[in-house]
Amino acid sequence: MSVSETNKKNTVLTSDKALGMDQRISRRDFLNATLLASGSVLLKSVSPQQLLAAQQSGAPTGVESQDDWTGYGGVGDYANSNGNTKEIMDAGHQIREGQFDSLPQNLVDTGEIYDCVVVGGGISGLAAALFFQRLSGKSSTCLVLDNHAIFGGEAKRNEFIVDGHRLISHQGSAFFPVPFPHSFIGRFYDSIGLKNPRLDYQTWASGSREMRLSTTPYGSNPTTNGFYFGAKFGQQPGMWLLDPWGRKLEGAPIPAQARADLLKWSQGDSRSKFRRPEYFGDDISRHLDTMTLEDHFVERYGISRETIRTYLSPVEGGGYGLGPDALSAYTDYAADTLHPMDDSDETGAQMFPGGNTGFARLITKRLLPDSIAGPHTLEAVCRNTVNFAALDQSGSPARIRLRSTAVWVKHEGDPAKSKFVTVAYARAGKVYRVKARTVVPAGGSWTTRHIVRDLPASHQEAYAQFYRSPCMVANVAVRNWRFLYKLGLTGCRWFEGVGNYMEVRKIATMGADSPTIGPDSPIVLTLKVLYSYPGLPAVKQGQRGRGEMLATSFREYERRIREQFNDMFARSGFDPKRDIAGIVLNRWGHAYLNPQPGFFFGKDGKPSPTEVLRNAPFGRIAFANTDLSGIMDHRASILEAHRAVEQLLDQVIRE
Repeated sequence: MSVSETNKKNTVLTSDKALGMDQRISRRDFLNATLLASGSVLLKSVSPQQLLAAQQSGAPTGVESQDDWTGYGGVGDYANSNGNTKEIMDAGHQIREGQFDSLPQNLVDTGEIYDCVVVGGGISGLAAALFFQRLSGKSSTCLVLDNHAIFGGEAKRNEFIVDGHRLISHQGSAFFPVPFPHSFIGRFYDSIGLKNPRLDYQTWASGSREMRLSTTPYGSNPTTNGFYFGAKFGQQPGMWLLDPWGRKLEGAPIPAQARADLLKWSQGDSRSKFRRPEYFGDDISRHLDTMTLEDHFVERYGISRETIRTYLSPVEGGGYGLGPDALSAYTDYAADTLHPMDDSDETGAQMFPGGNTGFARLITKRLLPDSIAGPHTLEAVCRNTVNFAALDQSGSPARIRLRSTAVWVKHEGDPAKSKFVTVAYARAGKVYRVKARTVVPAGGSWTTRHIVRDLPASHQEAYAQFYRSPCMVANVAVRNWRFLYKLGLTGCRWFEGVGNYMEVRKIATMGADSPTIGPDSPIVLTLKVLYSYPGLPAVKQGQRGRGEMLATSFREYERRIREQFNDMFARSGFDPKRDIAGIVLNRWGHAYLNPQPGFFFGKDGKPSPTEVLRNAPFGRIAFANTDLSGIMDHRASILEAHRAVEQLLDQVIRE
């Protein structure tokens, strides 16, 4: 090795050390008496000895090792299920590559027959199982198959132990609006134990000037929000612009035309009179579905595509993962059809400590009362540990079978006359078979289209129009957030690097270990990393994004995050080595549906793909999942589950 090469290597090593890349708790296996002891206190009923025994047996411990791609998973129930782990990704790719196009000769027949098998243990799948149990009678049996180490789909959480404090944040599905109390969603919330959807949150700790904090990762106080402009904008070092909208972007290092465009957009200055859709399927919504959201912004605000793609993409993509250039304009208004209450203050946006994990846990507790220790209260369901042994007990009318990847769903004979559906799943290197009188595929479109083996051509064509893009949620546990407080920030946005924004949020008290929060409180900052490439078709953007996410190691993402935090916050006292206590990456390969123009109402005289799949069961199979509504929202997941179960009860089940 030459002298120059040696010096370069030493510089990299020194930089890594300064960034804290040698801090093992942030990303590597971490199992010692100190962590175990502190964790057992917070997890109450779990001793260090139990944690060690569980680790040796393969059960979730909260401190298990992870592969170098998956990375550190945190502690607690979700330690082995941070996003799509390598185990999940490998199983999915085996399906895609045709490994299960025929059932193996050594197939294990369990001999089980269920009235309903639900494929997918996310909110839609769990809700489908609960609806089936409630509506079909207590003697009916239902099995939920889920490929992850714990139920919830994208409604999962990460947990950290930081300086003796237990911190919780969401992996994906985040917040919920308050529903009308007697609406279907309102009544469903009540039935699973969420009697009052307005939660109690941490209050401000005394001793420092109070700053108003959001209840969600999406911000509520524009005056304490800031834009960061770095090297991409010729700023070295970078610069902060606080209260950018209040200051009308004065001082932002961007072209005058872009500033004017952004102010038009932020102030809602329509150059033509615009009316929002009044209901799903009205003339306005149908017109919006004929164009892209980018076309709509150009038409409505008179702003340039360059401004949209540089400053609004992908965050202002209607919550659909990609930028406005690839999405139907109706995506910006679709969620309004779910009719949340129009609260004028922050009480309209609510969030469990771990995001919509709270709903997954509440539904599971109602479905299987022994699945989570303690009473059916919000605090107990949030704080207590999952009893994994109770999820799949012989003789129970409802069962959840984890780490079981469904690979084959097919009617026995003619779907119109069949009495049973064969369902096969892969688990621990073997393939098992059960029989079902009905099936609800409640996983995403990208797996359903492959595993339902006898899909008719109409359904195959419909599923071919479902495009998905990836997302990575990076949760960064910090020992305090005084570096933001010194800048006068509670949230920020940037336009280069990893992710786009983050927010300090106060936590609902049923999951917080402190009733107060202040700048010296340890917290989790969440970065949502979206992969958009404006100008490419949606399908190409999704493929390219997945390629980038899959090809990047945990260590490389960790380095980028540490460098970015150091670049943005070092001047206000931040030290990545000292202040970052842990990083968990949650990679979701198909996180977002990307509805293209025509997705909601069809085009060229053809029905929409959702209409084909939702109108009636296919034989003994009724499809669920939020995909089918075109609305990326947990409420749509619940509504789709209810529709699918009612279709089976109305049109299929005779006994």
